[in-house]
Amino acid sequence: MHIGLNMAFPQSSGNITDVALLAEDLGFESIWLPEHPIMPVHTNSKYGGTPDGSIPDYMSDLPDPYIMLGMASSVTKSLKLGTGISLIPERNPLILAKTISALDLYSQGRFLLGVGGGWLREETEIMGGDFDHRWSQIKESILSMKELWTKDEASFKGNHYNFPPVKCYPKPFQKPHPPILLGGSSNRVYQRVVEYADGWIPVGLTLDQVKQGMSRLIALSEKSQRDPHSISVTVYGQPPDLSILEAWRKIGVNRVIVRLSTTKDGEFIAEVSREISRMARGILLR
Repeated sequence: MHIGLNMAFPQSSGNITDVALLAEDLGFESIWLPEHPIMPVHTNSKYGGTPDGSIPDYMSDLPDPYIMLGMASSVTKSLKLGTGISLIPERNPLILAKTISALDLYSQGRFLLGVGGGWLREETEIMGGDFDHRWSQIKESILSMKELWTKDEASFKGNHYNFPPVKCYPKPFQKPHPPILLGGSSNRVYQRVVEYADGWIPVGLTLDQVKQGMSRLIALSEKSQRDPHSISVTVYGQPPDLSILEAWRKIGVNRVIVRLSTTKDGEFIAEVSREISRMARGILLR
């Protein structure tokens, strides 16, 4: 089972290259960054991660994850680079396909595309997405990017995205394309993963619920004549607790992403370095 790190990285936090280097040196498999291109000043949406639904301030201070991961790739050799998650209904798939291809190519195949539909309606709508139909947008975006990644001349016709034959280079390093991992916890996520993705990122589910979800993925894969082993399971945002990680390992998940705390003071890099080192001693070195 692989162990990765998830963190928000506000612009005041320093240079992500320092954290990426340390994570790789200590043996972590991957680093994952979230995405919020904007944060509406006025919103009726509630954030599920706080008791009162309030949105943490740091969410309005997140640099573009693709740029940050590109920086991390420039100083590392083996560390995998993941979006956790990318809000692709808020991005043009033609531009995103090229961004992902370039990141994967120049990192020599280390990119992992974690995808989600998001929870903040106002953000999605301001960015041009259709919040009520965001998962149909996600499907079309992924299918259209697969065309762009795998064909010399690609075209696409859908309800949300349409483009005539175009050339889009460079192509990704990984063939046919970087792994696509869908985040979600609804009953529909399993069929979506089997149909057009390479992995599942459970969100806010218990150990038993994830185990049941894995069984559903196996059943749906076999029904669709797809190899169940071609679908990975990445459990996201877990505390750095050895007993919890061991429990996930026992049920057979492929990867656990451990959550780093988010701070915004001048000691951020030193604090993160200490926290990563503690994790490595407690998780990786046993």
